[in-house]
Amino acid sequence: MNNQPTHQAQESNSPRHFGFLMMPNFSLIAFASAIETLRLANNIKGSEIYSWETITPNDDVVKASNGLEFKPDKSLQDVDTYETLFVCGGHNIQLYWTDSIGKWLRQQDAKGVMLGSLCTGAYVLGRAGLLNDYRCTMHWDHIAAMREKYPHLNLTDDIYEIDRNRFTCAGGTASIDMMHHLVSLQHGRRLASAVSEKLLVDHVRGMGDPQRIPLRQQIGTGQPKLTEAVRLMESNLEECLSSKELADYVELSRRQLERSFRVYLDCTPMQYYLRLRLRNARRLLLQTDKPVTDIAISCGFKSSPHFSKSYKDMFNMSPRDERRMILKNSL
Repeated sequence: MNNQPTHQAQESNSPRHFGFLMMPNFSLIAFASAIETLRLANNIKGSEIYSWETITPNDDVVKASNGLEFKPDKSLQDVDTYETLFVCGGHNIQLYWTDSIGKWLRQQDAKGVMLGSLCTGAYVLGRAGLLNDYRCTMHWDHIAAMREKYPHLNLTDDIYEIDRNRFTCAGGTASIDMMHHLVSLQHGRRLASAVSEKLLVDHVRGMGDPQRIPLRQQIGTGQPKLTEAVRLMESNLEECLSSKELADYVELSRRQLERSFRVYLDCTPMQYYLRLRLRNARRLLLQTDKPVTDIAISCGFKSSPHFSKSYKDMFNMSPRDERRMILKNSL
């Protein structure tokens, strides 16, 4: 299978026209990183090789996740034809979905428009049925909920994915890495490198690079047993392993394992495990409509009261209160 873009790089007299659909609460850093890469490509080339417009669902001013407000160039009703269209997402993306957005995106796809996403924009493409049979990615903090809701998607943990006519990235500064790759494909490596130099980026990451800093980089490479124990925890959030089982799997005594956790992570194995489970529960609580009881079970809690107490101890709010607050703020 050819996973490169279907509209690969040829010099053209007319600029490549990009659209950015800005969902409410979109990540400004992800959007700005993408736009600045294109702007600098124009600047260095000395001609307009890229043009772009911003779009909102209803032509209203849209607020970014940091509170800044933006007036769009177009609404869904009066857009041009784009070569590539990116959905710009952020926190609580699921609250801003509408069937009309999904229908409009499917119409763009039918016209041959290449589709992409920044940060959590993949949620919108996925819900619209436009990521089926494609590799895709999104910000790591939302991946668990996305996999829960759309288990059929080929969702990776990498910083960006380019699969034929789909371009998805994790957001943040990963937008620079993905756009660097597009500029390189469409206008050559020399221009892409010059853009990265202007952006003071000395290392451009590629597809296959992970989003999160591996634990071994945080604690050093000399603790493979500890790293493996944490990996086992992350892979077994519903059916939890005991300290003894973890120690046996990594071929340490229970005492040795507990000492490693205290020295390098400042907690016991079970305290670390509980935090992992609760953080995963919080992502599911805020990013899906899954019942609280089901979330508790999927994160290894045998009873709802135990889950609620543990959740409140960590986040200073019960799970139901936090979900109510999110729904209230979205109105």
